[in-house]
Amino acid sequence: MLVPLNRRITSHPILEFPREKSVAFMFEGKRIEAYEGESIAAALYASGLKTFTRSYKRNRPRGWFCGIGKCSSCLMTVNGIPNVRTCIVPVKEGLNVRRQKQGLGTLPSSLYENPEVEKFDVELAVIGGGPAGLSAAITAKRLGCSTLVIDENFKAGGQLIKQTHKFFGSKENYAGVRGIDIAKILLKDLNELGGNWLLSSTVAADYIEGGKHVLIVPSLVEPKIRVIKAETVVVGTGARENMLIFPNNDLPGVYGAGGVQTLMNVFGIKPGERALVVGAGNVGLIIAYQLIQAGTSVEAIVEAMPRIGGYFVHAAKVRRLGVPIYLRHSIKRAIGKESVEAAEIVQLDENWNPVEGTERRIEVDTIVLAVGLTPASEIPAQAGCKLTYVPELGGQVAIHDPDLKTTIPGMYVAGDSSGIEEATTAMLEGRIAGADAALSLGYKPDEAERLKEKAKRDISEFRESPFGERPRKGKEKVWSMMEAIS
Repeated sequence: MLVPLNRRITSHPILEFPREKSVAFMFEGKRIEAYEGESIAAALYASGLKTFTRSYKRNRPRGWFCGIGKCSSCLMTVNGIPNVRTCIVPVKEGLNVRRQKQGLGTLPSSLYENPEVEKFDVELAVIGGGPAGLSAAITAKRLGCSTLVIDENFKAGGQLIKQTHKFFGSKENYAGVRGIDIAKILLKDLNELGGNWLLSSTVAADYIEGGKHVLIVPSLVEPKIRVIKAETVVVGTGARENMLIFPNNDLPGVYGAGGVQTLMNVFGIKPGERALVVGAGNVGLIIAYQLIQAGTSVEAIVEAMPRIGGYFVHAAKVRRLGVPIYLRHSIKRAIGKESVEAAEIVQLDENWNPVEGTERRIEVDTIVLAVGLTPASEIPAQAGCKLTYVPELGGQVAIHDPDLKTTIPGMYVAGDSSGIEEATTAMLEGRIAGADAALSLGYKPDEAERLKEKAKRDISEFRESPFGERPRKGKEKVWSMMEAIS
């Protein structure tokens, strides 16, 4: 049911949320007031809806989780079309939205049997408009290569558009600049270079025909399919949120960290009143501070490790605000029926087992899981790339060399899809991949080589920090595998 409230943030120390044009749509017979630029799911959440769908087998409630179209928690029927990922579809005047019975949609009586098919060629197709993809496109475009950026979200910028903290590193790699501002810089650079875009579009497949990549790209907002032939492809599809196993972990109110950032920092919607953050790495610490900025009280941060995993500066900020950080603790269960009403945390022993008698109940309506990411490597896998599991990189990744070339000719990976690291390394990998793609097509060889080698030196220096040791070892494993294959 819809609770009559408005969760939209009206005051924020850093962000502004222009809400100039209102939009109305229907949800199960009720008129919902939204704003242009919001997703359907975000607008419904802002209006008080927590249960978006229900599980097929046990009819359990499901709500907002990832906010970027990577899970199935927000699938609804929109204008008669079932299984729409409402978190990445923008609101439009007059939409008719309804939930699906136990998560199952039914096909409409009339189908788009002959959708419009648009075909065109490009030298470099970049899949993903985040830090890696944008950097790859900008670099290749500057070298003279025709590029196209494809992103399934309707707002480009990837994770950067939700990062309000200032970045570390060197000045030329945006040290001291907030992620939201880096996104604006990159988008401006690409637009000024005449870069082409396809937003709200999903790359469903990449087939190799005659030495070219043939991408099948259905639109998410219109009955149209694009068939794109590309000489080269850079896959910068990012990552998916990891999940923890505990009772009631599927309740509405249990969110991925990125999903919470999307609600707060992209759409200006308050996730809840009182939150527990699980994970004291950089992401968990940053998200705790951002929750407080959005007006949500952070009751505690729990971390299973015996030490804080993130930068001291991030931990110090939340501690100064009175947020306790419990080390060697984890969440034992979420409490509630239709949504989160509380959480129970517990101390862990040296073998990671719960210590009986140390349970503690915390009254919260929001549980944020900041427990890592898994690379989104579906496109390389579908295209036939050789993949390998590398724990240091977060999971399955396409085997690639230091130039980010995969085992498929003309295909590159960059950013979190090639291994979980910082946004700075994602941008640097994007530059390497974009420069090498342009080089492979014969564009400005000397300049392309110079740009590529400069980015390699910068990324090597960045990985020399204590936080870069683990991914550096992971990359070395992958490079050695690629060398063995070659």
